[in-house]
Amino acid sequence: MAQEEPDLMLDGIHVVDFSQYLAGAGVSRMLAELGADITKVEIGPVGDGGRLLPVLKDQRSGFFIQHNRGKKSLALNWERDEALEIARDLASKADVVLENFGTAETLRNRGLDYESIRARNPSVIYLSVSAFGRTGPWANKPGFDFIAQAASGLMHMTGSPDEPPGVVWSAIADNNAAVHGFAGLGYALFHREKTGQGQFLDLAMVDCMFHHHEIALQAWHLSDGEFVPERMGRHHQLVFPVGLFQGPQNHLALLALDFQWENVCRAMDRIDLVTDPRYADISDRAKRQNELIPIIEDWMSTFDTDEALLEHLEEYRVPASPVLSPIDAIDHPHFNAREMVRWVEDPIHGSVPIPGFPWKFSVNDQLPELVAPLLGEHNADILMTKLGYSIDQVEELTNSGILFEGAT
Repeated sequence: MAQEEPDLMLDGIHVVDFSQYLAGAGVSRMLAELGADITKVEIGPVGDGGRLLPVLKDQRSGFFIQHNRGKKSLALNWERDEALEIARDLASKADVVLENFGTAETLRNRGLDYESIRARNPSVIYLSVSAFGRTGPWANKPGFDFIAQAASGLMHMTGSPDEPPGVVWSAIADNNAAVHGFAGLGYALFHREKTGQGQFLDLAMVDCMFHHHEIALQAWHLSDGEFVPERMGRHHQLVFPVGLFQGPQNHLALLALDFQWENVCRAMDRIDLVTDPRYADISDRAKRQNELIPIIEDWMSTFDTDEALLEHLEEYRVPASPVLSPIDAIDHPHFNAREMVRWVEDPIHGSVPIPGFPWKFSVNDQLPELVAPLLGEHNADILMTKLGYSIDQVEELTNSGILFEGAT
């Protein structure tokens, strides 16, 4: 007798997603990976602004493909009261409501804010993701990923000391907020399972980024201001060796804590450095790193290739890595072994590579095949299955300009 396919972890959880672009869309995409039923409510006639972000091919955005896989699209004319009432009805039946509009007033003015939905759905869990949060002096400031990076203090610390601040261009603030939101919803659902209580989650991208400061505040305080978090360039100023070193071909990352320093010295056949009092601990080495960097890089230059150097360091259990590009990962055996490069089927582009799912669960370990929706692709499905509309009612709403559909 064939075994039944196991339920996914979030089977039966219905999410109404009003978010656009990435910070909110990333949350619901990860929920979809675990089986949640995502109703993506889009503002017609264009829909999610992420549909227009490059790179576009045949008017279909690669950005949108990744961050909206596994969702069903309902495209509404938000200028019409009938459309807004549909959105309210859906939210009143949802387990989770998600939004990432620039200001709280956008949904409050339409009766789609937390208080309005909670009045109809007391157990709802409502996640609001924004650049600066829903409280505080900056609550109404507009912002996206890059802006949150700048305000968090992390951009100030990125780059070389003699150059302007550096930028991480992979939407790290958006993606980081999405992971925080995904985790927060998991705990909110667990809390509701125990207590029956819904709640409001206020998540700011800048808060999530500020949460990344592992030592900056404490180091400044405990050093009585002697240490000021600044741009460090290729090498950490408090601990050494932690940084990028010039290898025989390219720069390589190397990080060795106190207990690993002897391994580095043995790998270089410089055991004398272990007992040299000038380099006694990680802080001493940091203060004299200008002496140690050329010693290490001169030794690295004796190897013919980066690969040979990295293999040698691995023999001595020294943490080191090449600096890979995202394209390097596509054919890399480790990323493929861990299914971190996945090929998904798209109705317009065919097979497309996307980053895989980082959580590796021992139960429910088979991820569903998820496709990003066309605009309004599921209008009829959502209205009929969630709200009990007839096909005639759906056609009437389409003909009257309340529903939209698109080719991409």
